[in-house]
Amino acid sequence: RRRATQERANAQAAKPSSTRAAGAGGSSSTMLKLYTDEASGLRIDPMVVMVLSLGFIFSVVALHVLAKLYSKYFK
Repeated sequence: RRRATQERANAQAAKPSSTRAAGAGGSSSTMLKLYTDEASGLRIDPMVVMVLSLGFIFSVVALHVLAKLYSKYFK
């Protein structure tokens, strides 16, 4: 009994406990590499991304307002 119980415990310990540990759904080592300092590529501060996003949103809204004004007064 002890041997069978010990063999079952060892078999369960050898199995991965999740699909990520088993490698299903993509390689987790690749995902982790994207967020490390060793990853090559463009590094941008989050504040810069926020300012650029807000600037883009503002420019789209401004173009919509200008188009409305143009169609109202110049056509």
